[in-house]
Amino acid sequence: MIELPMRIRWRDVDSYGHVNNAVYLTYLEEARDRWVEQTLPDTNFVIVRIAIDYRRELALADEEVTVTCRGIGYGTSSIRTSEQVLAKGGWVAAESESVVVAHDAIERRARSLTGRERARLDDVIAADG
Repeated sequence: MIELPMRIRWRDVDSYGHVNNAVYLTYLEEARDRWVEQTLPDTNFVIVRIAIDYRRELALADEEVTVTCRGIGYGTSSIRTSEQVLAKGGWVAAESESVVVAHDAIERRARSLTGRERARLDDVIAADG
């Protein structure tokens, strides 16, 4: 599992005084990208699905968040992840599940995961358990 601390920046906050919903997606993306890069360093991927539940608002006064990402499963070409945005106080601000697919950059389409990638995912998902 990845735990990535991030500062809440002034530009993250909207006119309502809380972190804008779209910014949460950026926080999640940074953690998910880091998780995939550490898990499968030579694999290109694209996101095909994200579902997010906003639990509590964040404000500039919260100063920073920790975003977690872990693998929860995979298919023929897809990898499923689970993420959380945690406030400095330890409470959950948002939870999400995402699906990314291995991507063939030349053919510009999804490709099947290799045996090596599947073996690595088995190890990492078991450890994240």
